[in-house]
Amino acid sequence: MVPRRWKRRLHSLPIEAIMAKVNGHAAGTPTWFDVTTSDFTKARAFYGGLFHWTFEVGPPESGGYTMCLLDGEPVAGMGAPMPGSPMPPAWTVYFSTDDADASATAIREYGGSVVMGPMDVMEEGRLLVASDPTGAVFGLWQPKRHQGSRRVDEHGAMAWCEVATRQATRARDFYTRTLSLESKRLDGPDASFEYYVLSKDAKDHAGVMQMDAKWPEAVPAHWMAYFAVDDTDATCARASSLGGKVCVPAFDTPYGRIAVLEDPTGATFSVIRLAAR
Repeated sequence: MVPRRWKRRLHSLPIEAIMAKVNGHAAGTPTWFDVTTSDFTKARAFYGGLFHWTFEVGPPESGGYTMCLLDGEPVAGMGAPMPGSPMPPAWTVYFSTDDADASATAIREYGGSVVMGPMDVMEEGRLLVASDPTGAVFGLWQPKRHQGSRRVDEHGAMAWCEVATRQATRARDFYTRTLSLESKRLDGPDASFEYYVLSKDAKDHAGVMQMDAKWPEAVPAHWMAYFAVDDTDATCARASSLGGKVCVPAFDTPYGRIAVLEDPTGATFSVIRLAAR
């Protein structure tokens, strides 16, 4: 269950001006979201109905990895869990890197762990999956043919991401070092609020949020993916009708109207109607 106190900290969520098509993502910035799902049929029906995605299943050597397309352009991915993996269905956030092998070295140097890779994914790019020193899992992608999401900040495309952790300063230091990002602390509603924005070239790209004692102990450190939508309330209603759950109902922030949803296989994600800038 996603804690409802997210409403408080999301009032300080920074999101950049609305964009559409992109041709690549700078090193150290979010480039791709994908979901590991236990049921491709349910997941395709849910996300296709929610985000108007169509799907392109990869060749057999890709293990059925599926591209989620918006108007024919890739915006997310869908894959099966590794055999015997104990990980539940979940969305993974990937950051772009110019050199996956050098990034793997930096991850280890600054206290993280490399879970998988670096490895070539056919001719598409080079991949690694890692965990930060606080336990949050994320990915890095060195692009070749696949340049990441081609659309951002529009209905069904990625809009923001953040890591929730009980060691925010440690996570902040790790990501600023390994991804060559800058950070700034946001002002919050009280002294206990701790949220850092990760930026590059004066643009905000991701957040680091401190999980306080009010969070259930069972909730681990994790990255959250946000998708832009045209209408948050309508998206919540649609998600319910498609077999998903509304974990946190729609609420307003200075940056847009946000809700937290769960797909029919158990993967959690957020949606936001971006505020006009």
